[in-house]
Amino acid sequence: MAKDFVEKITSMDDDFAQWYTDVVTKAELIDYSSVRGCMIMRPYGFAIWENIKNALDSKIKETGHENVYMPLFIPESLLQKEKDHIQGFAPEVAWVTHGGEEELTERLCVRPTSEVLFGEHYKNIIHSYRDLPKLYNQWANVVRWEKTTRPFLRTLEFLWQEGHTCHETDEEAHDETVRMLNVYASLCEDVLAVPVVKGQKTEKEKFAGAKYTYTIESLMHDGKALQAGTSHHLGDGFAKALGIEFTNREGQLQHVQQTSWGFTTRIIGAMIMVHGDDRGLFIPPKIAPTQVMIVPIAQHKEGVLDFAHDLKNRLSDVVRTGIDASDKMPGWKFNEYEMKGIPLRLEVGPRDIGNKQVVLVRRDTGEKLTVLINELEIKIKETLTAIQNDMYQRAAKSREKKTAKALNLSEFKEILDTDQGFIKAMWCGGEACEDRIKEETGATSRCMPFEQEELSEECVCCGKRSKHLVYWAKAY
Repeated sequence: MAKDFVEKITSMDDDFAQWYTDVVTKAELIDYSSVRGCMIMRPYGFAIWENIKNALDSKIKETGHENVYMPLFIPESLLQKEKDHIQGFAPEVAWVTHGGEEELTERLCVRPTSEVLFGEHYKNIIHSYRDLPKLYNQWANVVRWEKTTRPFLRTLEFLWQEGHTCHETDEEAHDETVRMLNVYASLCEDVLAVPVVKGQKTEKEKFAGAKYTYTIESLMHDGKALQAGTSHHLGDGFAKALGIEFTNREGQLQHVQQTSWGFTTRIIGAMIMVHGDDRGLFIPPKIAPTQVMIVPIAQHKEGVLDFAHDLKNRLSDVVRTGIDASDKMPGWKFNEYEMKGIPLRLEVGPRDIGNKQVVLVRRDTGEKLTVLINELEIKIKETLTAIQNDMYQRAAKSREKKTAKALNLSEFKEILDTDQGFIKAMWCGGEACEDRIKEETGATSRCMPFEQEELSEECVCCGKRSKHLVYWAKAY
């Protein structure tokens, strides 16, 4: 990247954390707030979130869910009704103690998640099996008082969607848990070009108060894992605590079976760290706010700007198109839009106009394609599709390269000392082994993948009979 045109971005290999900070700030995704751990999402960053949100919201509605909105505040007495839940979130809860100058008679929790709010509502509206299932989702902000923060990945306040559903039977709740995990996996892989591993969290790592938690785990460029989305089968624990009962088909009172599932703005951090490079950001075409940026060459010459604007108007019916008609040098513009990760650049100058053609430049490979004007729409669509597919394939190959197998703890440690990534290893199911691995290596169990293999009959830690294959990694 030419220093003359844009500010330098730290090399990924020199300092990955600083590279990430450089990208999110210099690509104008965020600015820092005066409140520690909170970020300002700038228009470009928020536009990316809007495109992700719209894609996911469409998938959620296609599966029969309805959007609602719950209050921001939770009374302490309501939160306390589900003991396991509040214990799991206690260190992260922010409390409101005063209204104006008056001390509140009861503290209010700023929602870290909304299970109890939905549960309170469901108790009031569910009476019979005919009222089921209830398939609700909300788009909201939540607050978790994190000690260590980083933009998108872990902030005190973040945006997300949280689904909360009620069902007649355990089987129906299980099917919902799986269905929504698959929705998340589809969004990550098909829209964001981020490969994921689907599996179940261990008992130690599951959501507080859940029967079990399913997860999708992704691997970043630096070999650290990121939890990209979770789907929880809550069983009837919340229903019993909150009194959510219905008359079943046999005329008897029964507690509902519940699920909850969530997907957050941290996925933008995953997208950055999976696809970015030393030139900066690289956004998958399907969610890029601008898919094609038109850069006029020698725009001071007669007819060039008019032709470029006509192209923008024409292409805007097909793809999300931008144009930079500023007086900056073309080289500056090229580097700026590479840094911002725009998938495709369109260059057009006097000679191109005379030859009835333009030049398309791919962000990922730098390949230049000369395209006739009358073939432009078709070629742009084909090229964006190719970029999207190639991004996924590159990420999948990178993950495969950074995935290793370990048969014992010595191998496990040696792999982590050599190169970070996913480690596939067998586990006995004991929490003591899980704790020891974390203590001695810094790696945590990411998931027990649905597609199980038997690498060995022995636990990687204690050598006793193994029960599960687990993906382990250091994580964000």
